[in-house]
Amino acid sequence: MELVVKEQVQKELTKLTNKDVYIHLETTNGAYASHFDETFFSSGAYIRNAHLKFEHSKIAGDGPFRIGLKTTIGWVYAEGITHFEVDSQNRLLLAGHDFNGKLAVALEISETPFE
Repeated sequence: MELVVKEQVQKELTKLTNKDVYIHLETTNGAYASHFDETFFSSGAYIRNAHLKFEHSKIAGDGPFRIGLKTTIGWVYAEGITHFEVDSQNRLLLAGHDFNGKLAVALEISETPFE
């Protein structure tokens, strides 16, 4: 993955506008390791293969970045994005890594379901 270049990511998001896509969105702040420190409050969210169409997209901020996808009934939103790539299956993969390099947020967009 490469560091986010705002203009490149916006171009990739725009290519997917008004298409039927599948979304993978995940956040974590260490939920898998919370048992090591019982005073640490862990939280997370996960959705995979949500099928939707967005009519507008926006990448904002100076880094880490925020990405919003406007649908006809609301928004999908991810904050903390630091890295991106378009993989060999033409999926847009966006990730946010914390200061220790651990994954904190992932937003992936594909025209085909994720396996």
